[in-house]
Amino acid sequence: MSNVKLAIIYYSSTGTNYKMAKWAEEAAKEVGAEVRVLKVPELAPQEAIESNPAWKAHVEATKDVPEVTHADLEWADAIIFSVPTRFGNVPSQLKQFLDTTGGLWFQGKLANKVVSAMASASNAHGGQEQTILQLYTTMYHWGAIVVAPGYTDQSAFAAGGNPYGTSVTVDQNGNMIEDVEAAVKHQAKRTVQVAGWVKAGLAQ
Repeated sequence: MSNVKLAIIYYSSTGTNYKMAKWAEEAAKEVGAEVRVLKVPELAPQEAIESNPAWKAHVEATKDVPEVTHADLEWADAIIFSVPTRFGNVPSQLKQFLDTTGGLWFQGKLANKVVSAMASASNAHGGQEQTILQLYTTMYHWGAIVVAPGYTDQSAFAAGGNPYGTSVTVDQNGNMIEDVEAAVKHQAKRTVQVAGWVKAGLAQ
């Protein structure tokens, strides 16, 4: 899988989805993928960030992480998204970026990308599954190939059993409730594996 190029695109205000993105990066590199971890541009006003110490600290800690661009989407064979839920939908920061991809879509440059997604919320039924499915709706319009983890590995059950993509519950102190590291890593490796198959097939 050494020829698979993977973009891991995340949005994180206090660090959960960044941590999941880094686990995915670690696993993907283990199976030979070339990986870029990229953050979605922040849209929130500075005063909102300043009002939350955890948010402010995370923004400062990840200031050197590059922001995703259209060039990254073109470069990637596969994409993993990791985002928190916002009222059962994707964060506006990610939606804003996705809404700028119309030109690439029109040129057919997003077709056949292999994609997968992960999510978080502050309670067990806070919209994680719906957030992932909403994101996949956009991917269907791209003509992308969605790779869900399903129940292809036992780690899914320890992580809460979400077949659409790994999801986690985060408590008020920012701690992950479920043990999702193994599930994230399996999902990343599976995404890279399928991307390798697709890339090899397209090259024939």
